[in-house]
Amino acid sequence: MKTQSISQSPFEGKAFESLRAEFKGPLIRPFDEGYDEARALYNGMIERFPALIAQCLDEQDVITAVNYARIHDILVAVRGGGHNGAGLGSCDGGLVIDLRLMKGIRVDAEKQQVRVQAGCTQGEVDAATHPHGLAVPAGIISSTGIAGLALGGGHGYLSRKYGLTIDNLIEAELVLASGEKVKASEDENPGLFWAIRGGGGNFGVVTSFLFRAHPVHTVYAGPMFWPLEQTKEVLSWYRDFQPNAPEGLYGFVAIMKVPPAPPFPEALHLQPVCGIVWCYSGDMEKAEEAFREVRQQYPPILDAVGPMPFPALQSMFTPLLPAGLQWYWKGDFVKEIPDEAIEQHLEFGKRIPTALSAMHLYPIDGAVHRVAQKETAFGFRDAKWSLVITGIGETPGSRESISQWAKDYWAALHPYSAGGAYVNFMMEEGPSRIKATYQANYERLSQVKAEYDPENFFRVNQNILPKKG
Repeated sequence: MKTQSISQSPFEGKAFESLRAEFKGPLIRPFDEGYDEARALYNGMIERFPALIAQCLDEQDVITAVNYARIHDILVAVRGGGHNGAGLGSCDGGLVIDLRLMKGIRVDAEKQQVRVQAGCTQGEVDAATHPHGLAVPAGIISSTGIAGLALGGGHGYLSRKYGLTIDNLIEAELVLASGEKVKASEDENPGLFWAIRGGGGNFGVVTSFLFRAHPVHTVYAGPMFWPLEQTKEVLSWYRDFQPNAPEGLYGFVAIMKVPPAPPFPEALHLQPVCGIVWCYSGDMEKAEEAFREVRQQYPPILDAVGPMPFPALQSMFTPLLPAGLQWYWKGDFVKEIPDEAIEQHLEFGKRIPTALSAMHLYPIDGAVHRVAQKETAFGFRDAKWSLVITGIGETPGSRESISQWAKDYWAALHPYSAGGAYVNFMMEEGPSRIKATYQANYERLSQVKAEYDPENFFRVNQNILPKKG
């Protein structure tokens, strides 16, 4: 086991024993059993070796950990579900405040609200809300942590109809760098509430969220695949069809290889394809009609679209993407899909380096556009799509090929983008990229950062610097 050297204080001796006496959850150091499992990140390309992992059981544990780190001047990272592509839920030589044991969920079916602790995944939220015929708009992989997803904005299958995850946030409870517990809502700390809706983990440790849920039970959903050679005609049709479709009809584009696993037919395994993964959440009696045009004009080689419980859609691709794979992400916001961009999708589709590497284009119009640009920190309300290119490999030997493919693909498409990227799809790309992502909202974010975290205590993130003076 690889370890980092630990100073006598504050990670051992009397200082550490005082922490142990006050902290209720597990405290894991490099020489403790389970350290390697606890420090492992979703992105296997990234390794971090924290000096201490504090697995919080409740809000008071979070307060204790924050106070300890502040008093002893320890670098802090905050970990929710841990899906962050850049590995920003951990750090070398510092303290990880690990929220994954905080799994409380309370559904108020009458009010159509759900309170969720920060260690929950969106699959766990689905499991709690689905029996009530409700769902919180979230992402597309059930193992994604709800906290990181929400703080970055949160887009997925229900975005066109019900908005981003942050558009359904009613309030949040946070622990600030001072150790103070606060609420953020339209009525309490409204500036902070504005900032956490898209500004990431820059302002404090969010310990719980209160979300608005919506009536969603059965959806008509699943993937359609076409041979990669049909990319031009399918994408040309899609770019006009999707923005004009009813808001309950959502489809994201995928340039990918057919995964070599069930439920995909063996005859198609590893074939490069242009796909659309659909989710229709409208009247089920009108579902067949919603897909009539695409089925008649462009009959797919795989059509797995049909009625299913919403959690089944959310978890459809989760088994293909277990923790520990090698990941390299590049993202951009997109307003248009010109012919030149379609040419690049076709070209890079021919060069997909591994079975799981892919490009996705997620629609973020409809209800997302009904929230004003400056109403939340999320910086691209006028974009129509959020693009991500994911190089994914199973072994460290794939790192170079998947990273280079993603970088080259992104560079070819970036001239046709809107500029910034969805913050949850960014690696560590530097301050200018962060500013481009928030556009005119960055200045206000910097001001809120100065008010709530003037010393930049929470800096292991897509960091927003506190405004000086």
